[in-house]
Amino acid sequence: MNKSSGIAVCADRWNYTKRRLDTLLAEFTGKRLFTVHRIDSGTSGVVVFAKNAAAHRRLSIAFETRNVYKIYTAVVRGIPHWVETHCDAPLVVNGDKQHRTIIDKYRGKKSSTQFRLLSHAGDISLIEAAPESGRTHQIRVHIASLGHPIICDTLYGRDKPLFLSSFKRNWRGDHFDERPLIERIALHAAKLTLPGRGSKEVLIEAPYPKDMAALIKQIGKLASPLSPPLSKQNAREGV
Repeated sequence: MNKSSGIAVCADRWNYTKRRLDTLLAEFTGKRLFTVHRIDSGTSGVVVFAKNAAAHRRLSIAFETRNVYKIYTAVVRGIPHWVETHCDAPLVVNGDKQHRTIIDKYRGKKSSTQFRLLSHAGDISLIEAAPESGRTHQIRVHIASLGHPIICDTLYGRDKPLFLSSFKRNWRGDHFDERPLIERIALHAAKLTLPGRGSKEVLIEAPYPKDMAALIKQIGKLASPLSPPLSKQNAREGV
């Protein structure tokens, strides 16, 4: 399924009244589906459900053994000094009173995410994230720890809608009539590769929703070339 932002995948331990994709699908199909994995309610993109117990077991093992490959697209604050980098800060889920995931080098579980800078315009950047582990809020915490919180992230960054006027130079328009490009966390689960039969792999891609597509299009129009000082950085970054 290509999940919309604002819908939980399954039961939310902190908000039991939130709309749930698993119950919506069950009502629509009239059948029981098995939840294989989750993405945050604010995140849009690929979510996999199994149609039977055997498929659920096989796919769950693939996720547990990290035999899947996930690609996310995010728009973040600031311009990274790297083109590629790796964050391996250890994470503790539900680590504070706000139920946030926190970095803790003593109690945290091993976590790693690969990041790649795709383009930037003004003071925002389009990045690609490939999590190698699957901790709750992992991408959000890791990229924020590198100084580049995701746009409109209510927990790990600034909770403000993004307007075109905020990053387009010489913008000429009416601030009273301007509508935000995006008002929710700018994170999309774009691709997921699963093990198929034998040695085959199954690639699932989720098109961008309208808000992410419009934002990425504007970044593309205004993008600055990646400057020469930016280079591939192999050193691991983290705490």
